[in-house]
Amino acid sequence: MTNAYLWVKTFHIVFITSWFAGLFYLPRIFVNLADETNANAYVRLLGMSDRLFRFMTILAVPAVFLGLTLWLYFGVGAGDVWMHAKLFFILLVIGYHHACWGLLKKFRAGVNTKSGVWYRWFNEVPVILLVVIVALVIFKP
Repeated sequence: MTNAYLWVKTFHIVFITSWFAGLFYLPRIFVNLADETNANAYVRLLGMSDRLFRFMTILAVPAVFLGLTLWLYFGVGAGDVWMHAKLFFILLVIGYHHACWGLLKKFRAGVNTKSGVWYRWFNEVPVILLVVIVALVIFKP
């Protein structure tokens, strides 16, 4: 293992962890937005959501880029079934990120139709995705 490989892997893990922190927290803000009746609090939560989403997106880009670097340049998992499965679940994570953007746009427009309970369940999706992805990386089935 070269130092370059280890640095790329280190930063990949850091960016993934940071990105997922946002994916865990943004839907929790959505829970509060869905249940909020105070206009000032709603505006404050909406601002928090906007800033968090922008920051999450900034973190997602290098996370994905570094992961692709590990796969395509350093050959991690190249040709392995577990890597194809992992890539599928990463596409689901990117889709979830995109879904959060769509939901945020609905909150901005004031047209959210989902309940706080729905967002509590929605908040569990990235946890499941992360467990599956980490298990694929660790066990390499």
